[in-house]
Amino acid sequence: MHGAWADGSSWNAVAPELQGQGYTVLAPPNLLRGVPIDAPYVSSFIAQRTSGPVVLVGHSYGGFVITNAATEGGDVKALVFVDAFIPEVGETTFQILGGSGSALDVPDPTTVLDLIGYPGAPEGDVDAYLKPATVHDAFAQDLPEADRAVIAATQRPITLAANTTPSAVAAWKTLPSWAVVGTEDKVIPPATQRSMAERAGATISEVGASHVSMVSHPEAAIEAILAAVAAV
Repeated sequence: MHGAWADGSSWNAVAPELQGQGYTVLAPPNLLRGVPIDAPYVSSFIAQRTSGPVVLVGHSYGGFVITNAATEGGDVKALVFVDAFIPEVGETTFQILGGSGSALDVPDPTTVLDLIGYPGAPEGDVDAYLKPATVHDAFAQDLPEADRAVIAATQRPITLAANTTPSAVAAWKTLPSWAVVGTEDKVIPPATQRSMAERAGATISEVGASHVSMVSHPEAAIEAILAAVAAV
C-alpha cells in the first residue's frame, strides 16, 4: 500500500524480486481521502482479490491505512511497515509528527505544501501536494535528480482531512509486525518511526535511506517482507 504523493509504482523496485520467488504481488491504489474511506476500500480489495494468507505492506500513510484495514478483510497474517506510520487508536498523522522535527511539521504548511481546492470537498478541506523543493530536499533526497523531478510532477495529493482523522483500529495489537526505518527520513524522522515500531512490538530493521527507501534501497523492504512471510 503506497503512501501520500505516490501510487503503486512506489513498489516497482520491490515487486519483481517477490514475483520472481513465486509470490503474488498486488499494489492497489490508496485513495488518500482519509482512513474512513481508504481503509474500507483496501479491506474490500483484499477480500475480493486475494485468497490464502496475506502479508500486508504499507509505506508512509499507507501504514496508517493498513493498520485500520488489516482485520476487516481477507486472511492477513502479518504487517510490514516501510518508513511508515503505525498509529494507536485515536492518533492522527499530524499528532504523530507534531514536535518530531519532521520537515512537514512547520508553522506555515504552505512553505512545504501546495494546497489546492477540489470539487465536492467538505468545508475547509483541500488537497495537499509537495512543493518541488520539498520533494528534492526532504522526501526523496537520495534519488537521482531526474527521478525526484518525476516524483514532483506525478505525485497524487492527499487531503488535509486525511491527516487530521484519527485511527480507529490498531491491527498491530493482534498481528505480528515488521518495520523498516529509514535513518535519513526527513518526513517521519527515524526516532518517531522507532518509537511507533517499538510500541507495536515490531521486528525492526534500519536502512540508510530517505523516506522512499523502497525506491532507493529496495533490498531492505524485500528482506523485511520475506522475513514476515517466513515467520507466518
